[in-house]
Amino acid sequence: MNARWLLGGALAVVGSVAAFLLLDPVVAAFVAIVLATVAVLAVVAGDWDRHSTYEERELERARRRKEKWERGAAARERDRVKWEAHRARQEARKASHPDR
Repeated sequence: MNARWLLGGALAVVGSVAAFLLLDPVVAAFVAIVLATVAVLAVVAGDWDRHSTYEERELERARRRKEKWERGAAARERDRVKWEAHRARQEARKASHPDR
């Protein structure tokens, strides 16, 4: 990777220097900007196919979701117990006051 940066940078610098020596400064600045942009794009695009696949990313997301779900199991159990107690109180109140 470092060799690519060095080669791309060297070519951009050499091309820019040549452009400033041979061309009008405005045109040379344009050439220098284009060369620098192309050099950076070439280096960055050199490993574009070394990324994870969609399936690998989805498996990682699923693993993180599962871990998060498991961490919240105790809270869900507490909420379920509270809900059941609430429902039992409501049923008891309804049983004691059937006219409401």
